[in-house]
Amino acid sequence: MDVIVAGDRAGLVKARHSLGIGPSGATLALVPTMGALHEGHRSLIRSAREQADHVAVSIFVNPLQFGPNEDFSRYPRTFDVDLEICADEGVSIVFAPSADDMYAKDRQVSVSAGQMGTIVEGAFRPGHFDGVLTVVLKLFNLVQPDIAVFGRKDAQQLAMIRRMVADLDVPVSVVGAPTVREADGLALSSRNRYLSPHERHTALALSRALFAGARGRTPAEILGQARAVLDAEPGVALDYLVLVDPATFTEAENGYQGEAVLAVAARVGATRLIDNVAITL
Repeated sequence: MDVIVAGDRAGLVKARHSLGIGPSGATLALVPTMGALHEGHRSLIRSAREQADHVAVSIFVNPLQFGPNEDFSRYPRTFDVDLEICADEGVSIVFAPSADDMYAKDRQVSVSAGQMGTIVEGAFRPGHFDGVLTVVLKLFNLVQPDIAVFGRKDAQQLAMIRRMVADLDVPVSVVGAPTVREADGLALSSRNRYLSPHERHTALALSRALFAGARGRTPAEILGQARAVLDAEPGVALDYLVLVDPATFTEAENGYQGEAVLAVAARVGATRLIDNVAITL
């Protein structure tokens, strides 16, 4: 079956109707993306295909989640290649709206991420999670999926979306899919293409630090072992290294027990990268 490309609400309605998607018909899983698809996105699509009759992929570089000094203008846009990947992976619908399709010029209402949106990643990117939650809620309302699949590499984003769905009673089941890594440990990201060969080698310190930290037994050990790896790599400019509760992203202090996330964000050259690993204490 050919991929149906929709650019607005009317196109989505027509696509859903043609595929028999609805309350008593076929089910739909959504994979929201900003394009520049890679093997990590393929894994999300494959996960979605296992859980629904049809898969929709949204491709939209969301201006609301970029700060004034971030990389919105140069964020990679590879729509023709993305469409080929979607066809190859059996995607039924590609939703590719323009900014004008998504946001009215006199838009006033948006989603507030609350206190959780101001810590960890949110402390370094003010307003970022407001933009993420606003676009995700709009995508949920437009596409009307039964399931939505997100990568665990963006762990705080996943936690924020789950919180929004719970707090606002959004009828979508949110699924977290594992981080996909290169053979050398580097987490796949659309921003990896910004890295020079030397910078890419330097960026491996992030995953090395996380894996070293994961061998610790207490929060202090975990953070100490991870930080030692990062301190030994002068090409890494660290924003944060934290051990947090995966649901709230509050700090996991000494004595903490249960599931935790060891998360890092850093700049390598001009490129900002994030990564994390799950740990059980």
